[in-house]
Amino acid sequence: MADAIDAFLLGFPALFSIVNPINGAFGFRVLTIGCTPADREALARKVALYSLLVMLVALWVGSFVLAFFGISVAGLRVAGGLVIAASAWHLLNGPDRQETDAPSPAGSTYQDIAVVPLTIPLTAGPGTISVAIALGSEHPAFALPFFIGMTFAAAAMAIVIWITYRSADRIARLMGPVGSRTVTRLVGFLLLCIGVQVLITGVVDVLGPLLARR
Repeated sequence: MADAIDAFLLGFPALFSIVNPINGAFGFRVLTIGCTPADREALARKVALYSLLVMLVALWVGSFVLAFFGISVAGLRVAGGLVIAASAWHLLNGPDRQETDAPSPAGSTYQDIAVVPLTIPLTAGPGTISVAIALGSEHPAFALPFFIGMTFAAAAMAIVIWITYRSADRIARLMGPVGSRTVTRLVGFLLLCIGVQVLITGVVDVLGPLLARR
């Protein structure tokens, strides 16, 4: 039980930081402008479910996929760090999502955008997948309690996504334009720090054995 709790406490903050559901709620709101409250509720539920599936697949079998393709955890960390840092840089310097024009879903229903772009890449994008795979690769020898804790972390993250996305309008009204921009920039800076740290860890993992041989 203690191992499962430790895994949950490791996984949930990491997933929350990279998923960033509050900022994602602003993007969800922009992409679903014009849909009915019932449609938005259904979309929020679907995005939460699809995001859970993406996180669970990455957590449970991501490391085996890496082994199959011959990709090291160090390489994943370097790539994941770059992806996270690039996303964070866009948050810091890019236009605010709530101030940009929403793409028109002409010729399709709002349900068609539940997977792309609402789930991937808005919610569970490359950064989330990279972090989930990295978390899954950290499992100890007896991995069942670890993966139970990580599964509950992913489930809790999915619940947070559902709650924040279905409450996107309320969050935007509560925070206002200035508050929304401030939170976006703050989260972007924190994500940049996380991405740089993941990148540093990956570089150390790559260069450590090489330097040790000298």
